[in-house]
Amino acid sequence: MKTVVFIPARYGSSRLPGKPLKLIAGKPMVQHVYERVAKAEGLDGVFVATDDERIAEVVRGFGGQVIMTPEAAQSGTDRIAAAADTLGLAEDDLIINVQGDQPLVHPESIEAVIAPFKAADYDGSFEMSTLSFKIINEAEITNPKDVKLVTDINGFALYFSRATIPHGRDYWDHDSYKHLGIYAYTKRFVDTFNQLPMSRLENIEKLEQLRALEYGHKIKVIESQWDSPEVDLPGDIDIMEALILTGH
Repeated sequence: MKTVVFIPARYGSSRLPGKPLKLIAGKPMVQHVYERVAKAEGLDGVFVATDDERIAEVVRGFGGQVIMTPEAAQSGTDRIAAAADTLGLAEDDLIINVQGDQPLVHPESIEAVIAPFKAADYDGSFEMSTLSFKIINEAEITNPKDVKLVTDINGFALYFSRATIPHGRDYWDHDSYKHLGIYAYTKRFVDTFNQLPMSRLENIEKLEQLRALEYGHKIKVIESQWDSPEVDLPGDIDIMEALILTGH
């Protein structure tokens, strides 16, 4: 079983055009993501998946590997499926999807999302995993930008939402967890997922992972010890730069 990371990156962004190429502490954001991911153990390759030659040129410039994907790709998962086909990955090969706007992604988070598939007791009952992080900043509990999640007692996702979940009716003494945009899945599952129509809940929340749940697929959730905030707005760049310069 090969283990390959794809970092989908597109130039167009309604809120922050050219986002992957924005400089943070002197480096393009996509370079921060690529270099951090590449430090994870157990990988057979790291590739940026993009349809934009400007991004590809920058990635090649810092020594990264690029796979060009069709402009028609509608989502990051579409882009990853096309990249996996280009590499000729087998059905049981493991694909890790790391969003290209997470410049603080930690290598150990990559290893954590892979771990369930490498475990001795892995029985193939799930083919997708992702990460959670216990919320420290209370503002994230109510901010729809930060996606919250809840799991069952075995660590499988019950739901993802931009709303506050679980929401205490009478009191509030429980931890809340947010979702980190890092996934692992088999090539077989990626192909299955991409053949499913957009689901009702996915369309309401604008969260692609809800398609898997709504069609009955299990998602294993692993709690990460490392946060991996995303860059969505221009002001986020200054925040990331400050964190990187202080050693995060």
